[in-house]
Amino acid sequence: MDIRIDQLGKDFGGFTALRGVDLDIAGGELLALLGPSGSGKTTLLRAIAGLLQPDRGRILFGGRDASELSLRERRVGLVFQHYALFGHMSVAENIAFGLRCRPRRERPAEAEIRRRVEELIGRMQLDGLGGRLPHQLSGGQKQRVALARALAIEPSVLLLDEPFGALDAKVRVDLRRWLRRIHDDTGHTTVFVTHDQIEALELADRVAIFREGAIEQVGTAAELEASPRSAFVFGFLGPTSALQGQVRDGRFHPDGLGPALSLPAVIDATGTSQLLARPHQWRLVPREQGVPATVRALRLHAGRGLLEAEWDAQRGAVEIELDQDGLRQAPRAGERVGLLPVDYRVFPQGAAA
Repeated sequence: MDIRIDQLGKDFGGFTALRGVDLDIAGGELLALLGPSGSGKTTLLRAIAGLLQPDRGRILFGGRDASELSLRERRVGLVFQHYALFGHMSVAENIAFGLRCRPRRERPAEAEIRRRVEELIGRMQLDGLGGRLPHQLSGGQKQRVALARALAIEPSVLLLDEPFGALDAKVRVDLRRWLRRIHDDTGHTTVFVTHDQIEALELADRVAIFREGAIEQVGTAAELEASPRSAFVFGFLGPTSALQGQVRDGRFHPDGLGPALSLPAVIDATGTSQLLARPHQWRLVPREQGVPATVRALRLHAGRGLLEAEWDAQRGAVEIELDQDGLRQAPRAGERVGLLPVDYRVFPQGAAA
């Protein structure tokens, strides 16, 4: 089932949650809606599901206006962050619920319901747990039951709202890889909401990045990383340090350094700008060859070193990722160093990254 979002708008009192959103979702695609809290991603998901009515625009399911379809006709499978399982029902009963609630003429025979439930229990790696109640399961097992229940109705579209948000980091990693395999096996059109950049970039075919009720950019992980359209997109996709400056004649001049240093700036605009780079894109250089900074701390994390420093000539901090060689000769707190970006983006000054 392909989905088209056409100029969708939604207001809550004086607050505009969606601002003319346009988005095409291909049949069989796994799309992530990524953005900070309040950016509109869950509102869009609920509108697709039919749980709220948009004030403007249209949602098309396979070319048909979704406003003409009942919730049942949309055949949407929903999975929520907090599972929403029925506590008094067993795993098998939770999975079968959507099938048994169908009108009699559409309801499968009881033998077919049991067959489908057993198949999903096996696929979701829940063997032997069909008779347990939700309180007897781990968080990861509960989320698998919730997904099995959504898949049992053979949905045309699968919608997941922060599906791993209530789980610890290790379980999240395992479940998102498992969900990718399930998606590839079933081929459902899948849309999931997350604020976790790593989760979105690792799991989805494409990512739609939301900001203040609108889509800032849509693309694959490689496209977003290689060609971010704004400082917001670049900054939201991973750790970022900013250097303020001016663009003149195609070069970026850091504030406070005079003519001592300039860097190529591939940007059409001139004037006040900011240079953004990730921790692994900075290099330690002799002080006179880079942007002067003072080391504040060295932190070790997952076998890597992160050097924290502050710019000398302007306000702001920077993080530099060090490899094992860099750790062996890392400067100490209080030392003055030079920093040079080996890869970076320059954007006109505007909203912070």
